[in-house]
Amino acid sequence: MDKVTMMTLLCDFYGQLLTKRQQKFIELYYGNDYSLGEIAENYGVSRQAVYDTLKRAESTLRNYERKLGLIDKFLKQRNKLAEAARLLEEHNKNSPGRIARAREILQEILEMDRG
Repeated sequence: MDKVTMMTLLCDFYGQLLTKRQQKFIELYYGNDYSLGEIAENYGVSRQAVYDTLKRAESTLRNYERKLGLIDKFLKQRNKLAEAARLLEEHNKNSPGRIARAREILQEILEMDRG
């Protein structure tokens, strides 16, 4: 998984545990693709201050994941749901009805996770 995707997931799960400043810098840097210089200019701080804040925030987020493992659990559950949906789709061809409804439910769950 690339760094931006991982940081997005980390922020989704643990972002509220960061300081407001860390949250904003992470959002600008990863979400809005601002450079360190642009963030520094907007907040009247040095590029080094922005870099340090981002690194501290990233470290904090990774620490939460190491201790709590919520993203790992989420991704494993998502993969299992996707596999179940695929298996149901294969069996749906031979026995529609209940299997089709079960597949719909799994798809709804998968779509909720994306939104």
